Amino acid sequence: MTSTEQMRDAWASTLREQWRAETVDSVWLRPGDWYHPAVDALAEALSAGANACAAAGRLGEVRGAAGVGIAETLDDVGVLFRLIGRDPGLDVVRALCEGWAGAIESAPVQAACMDPESGLPTAEYLGVRLGETYGAAGKHAHYAFHTHCLVLVDVASQDLAPWRRMARSAAMGRALTSAMAPGHPMAALGGGAFAVLVARDWDLGEAVRRMRLRVNEQAAKLQITDLLRQPPRIWIEPLPETHARAVELLNQLRR
Repeated sequence: MTSTEQMRDAWASTLREQWRAETVDSVWLRPGDWYHPAVDALAEALSAGANACAAAGRLGEVRGAAGVGIAETLDDVGVLFRLIGRDPGLDVVRALCEGWAGAIESAPVQAACMDPESGLPTAEYLGVRLGETYGAAGKHAHYAFHTHCLVLVDVASQDLAPWRRMARSAAMGRALTSAMAPGHPMAALGGGAFAVLVARDWDLGEAVRRMRLRVNEQAAKLQITDLLRQPPRIWIEPLPETHARAVELLNQLRR
């Protein structure tokens, strides 16, 4: 091995360890499952100045097979590229997303209550949470359509390639979960549409403002502003009188 190759390998090893430390500290949810040889391949490709698309695609495949969400996968690779002082570029993001999607599509079983692209619950799960809301309101002699409403978010602007759609969904998942308290009832409705169950109280207007702000922030962070409707459509949808009709409404809103 030449001295140049030794220096390149040493830099790749150092880069990998810096990447591990930074991503575990900031974006990675389960530190024990971060390492895989695929991370070495990506670090080595960048250290050698080589095209990183193949390595990124392999890492995306590994992450998808391990059940890691697309948002966490994108954030992790974003940490690596920030360390080297450059953007990943659309080719690398595309390869990463396509690798992840391939693994998800080939998985024998997928969670029925979660949308893998956004990391948000499905409409079916939100329907269950709506049932709880209607039940709690009835127990206290209230009406759910007086106490709660849906905030609908529509960012669709065009038909997108699958990897672009995944990047958009990941940004929306991050945006809505950061705008609301942990565990807040919400769902991905497909096709760039999302629903959030919100109390009709003094904070409703502020909640809508936070959602709009976070959507724009996450789009800028992932450099996908051009993939979103500008400005995003965010509006308050009253709940119907009954839970059954609320579920019908969700089904009508799905895409």
